[in-house]
Amino acid sequence: MFANPTNVGISQRVVATLVACAVVLTSIGVYNVAQAANLTGVSDILTESAPSLVSNHTIAFTIPAGSAGVPAGGTITVAIPSGFTGVSSLVFTDLDLQTNATDRTLVAGAPGATANWGYTVSGNTITLTAGSAATPVTAGQAVEIQIGTNATFGATGANRITNHVTAGASYELVITAGTSDTGRTRVAIVNAVTVTAIVDTTFTFTITGTATSTLVDAESTTGSTTPTLIAFGKLTAGVPKLMAQRLNVTTNARNGFNVTVESDGTLDSSNGADIDTFSNNTDVSTPTVWSSPTNLVANENTWGHWGLTTMDNVGLFDPAEYIAASTTPRNIFAHTGPADGTTNDIGSTTVAYKVQISALQEAAQDYTSVLTYIATPTF
Repeated sequence: MFANPTNVGISQRVVATLVACAVVLTSIGVYNVAQAANLTGVSDILTESAPSLVSNHTIAFTIPAGSAGVPAGGTITVAIPSGFTGVSSLVFTDLDLQTNATDRTLVAGAPGATANWGYTVSGNTITLTAGSAATPVTAGQAVEIQIGTNATFGATGANRITNHVTAGASYELVITAGTSDTGRTRVAIVNAVTVTAIVDTTFTFTITGTATSTLVDAESTTGSTTPTLIAFGKLTAGVPKLMAQRLNVTTNARNGFNVTVESDGTLDSSNGADIDTFSNNTDVSTPTVWSSPTNLVANENTWGHWGLTTMDNVGLFDPAEYIAASTTPRNIFAHTGPADGTTNDIGSTTVAYKVQISALQEAAQDYTSVLTYIATPTF
């Protein structure tokens, strides 16, 4: 009888070994134990990055998958880098703690058997402790800690952390959540960047004539003008005449502009006669409804007068209200910011001049007055 020996090759030995191991594991059981892991998405956003400035901090991270997280009674610690000052002066109202965008209530010291979180600080290390009745922070949850005046839950924070005095370097911040999950991030301290620019100043002031029947508030002009001439022509007793000009301002002046007008006197003639200022030569400066000359034979000032009005809101002129065309500069157009040269009450307006005589007004062929506009930007 021949015996056939059995040769067990390597592959067969491996199978045998795996089977043996399986038997052993079956007999003693298999246990899954959560392991320490790195926190993910760790960041610290500062509101100020220049050296020695006070800054708010927004610290964010996510509890990793498979982590035990932070159980009731557990802690979250934040170690602020050395050289950052003011940490020990923080109080619990200077911090907010959020998990998955839900605020947790912070209290000073130990939270006890509550759902609150306690706050303590030692040196540059901040510790947040979950009360024994607090809802745990579990794997996958996003955690955010606000430090400074950005902490607004319950009360607004008043104290902030002062940045490191040295620029041009980054400093490591260390976070521990629960017993051993950790994460690190860095904050860079850099000198502030000064940005400069120059914008050339612009200012354009133009005067344009208007056509007959141009509407000025509730009145229409009785004749046309040019940029340099207002020709009333022949005046008839008791019949007022109204002439207008259009003013336009274009400027980038930060505080706007002001336009005034002044005359060199009454409408004077070479024979010594004059047409006085509105009203009856009283030099009215407050917008007043137009009135006819009173035509008193013994008072030359009442035989004729002239005045002006503006459609701009400066001086609060109402329709048909006038002031004297005076040797005193009168405000007729203004705005408090840049002007585009076209928009009413901002870059454009109409100013009008009115004259009326009575039958006693002296005859003359050359009544004349010179108007001067002065436009002033305020940069």
